[in-house]
Amino acid sequence: MSIKFYFILSVYILLFSCKGSQEENVVTFDTAEKESEEITKKDIANLKYTDFILDSKTEVAIETWQEYIQLKDVINNVKNADLSFFNDNDETIKNLLKDFKKNIPEIVSTPSVLARIMVLETKIYKLESLSNLNTTTKKELIGVIKDFLVSFANLNLQMNKKLEKDGQSIIKP
Repeated sequence: MSIKFYFILSVYILLFSCKGSQEENVVTFDTAEKESEEITKKDIANLKYTDFILDSKTEVAIETWQEYIQLKDVINNVKNADLSFFNDNDETIKNLLKDFKKNIPEIVSTPSVLARIMVLETKIYKLESLSNLNTTTKKELIGVIKDFLVSFANLNLQMNKKLEKDGQSIIKP
């Protein structure tokens, strides 16, 4: 009977000692994982995409479009790795996008520009949803940030092209 007692006692000691060391490893792994999941300004600066800025004629044409200026501020914050605008800010984002589409200046209101705005709207909602999830990986979030920045650059390019085409005077034979 003493052999069974010692055997059961040693099994209990073995089980309890193993459990303690596993918990310590898990905590260490979670801390290291959280640190590597944070996005930095350097991560965003390393993204490879063509960033189009507005032409001077386009800037003059849309200087009263306040929602564009607000969105440009959001873009600058994202480029500085500040995603705080997207954290539990559903109503503000919805209102900004609604006003953004409603108050578009007539000079740049074309189907091609409106299509770029729809793409930008989709990317904003996608970035908002992924930035609020705890299970989003750094790679996924950086990919969505890149898509968001590219969609804004494409909107700028399309507005520039629209005003460039309007400025051309082509004589038809």
